[in-house]
Amino acid sequence: MTAEPRASRSPRAGEAQPPDLARLVRSLSDRADISQLIDRYITAFDLLTEEPRDDEWYRSVFTEDVRLVFPIGGHTGIDGLAEFNRAARAKWARTHHLSANHLVTLDGDRATVRAHLLVTHVPDIDGAAHHLSTGSHFDAAAVRTPAGWRLAKMVFTLVWISGEPPAG
Repeated sequence: MTAEPRASRSPRAGEAQPPDLARLVRSLSDRADISQLIDRYITAFDLLTEEPRDDEWYRSVFTEDVRLVFPIGGHTGIDGLAEFNRAARAKWARTHHLSANHLVTLDGDRATVRAHLLVTHVPDIDGAAHHLSTGSHFDAAAVRTPAGWRLAKMVFTLVWISGEPPAG
């Protein structure tokens, strides 16, 4: 006679969860929070002409001493970050950023991220000029703060480019 498989029992309301489950839930939640910070920043850049952001908004994504490194330059600190992004975005009529493959490595209240980025830049509103497309990856560092996770550093590395960047 073969024994029937035992059904796994779900914990009852109010019953303590196994420690491994609590760790797993926290890990998944931390990864989702960090990935969402990246997505908020990347997608906000495309919307800067319709939805301008101020330095206070960037405080909801970055640490006060954030360090951003792009192939075209960089910025350190929250102060002036909104203007830095507006100036970069002003070179294009439209942009379209796609960030994917967020590989988040957690280490307590710190984390690192490696992700890919595809960007299309449209230089004028009617699209008559040539588009500039790029493929990059970025490495980021995040820290848990009293206000939640914040990005402390993002370093973008250009992998390929198709088209011509704007003059000046």
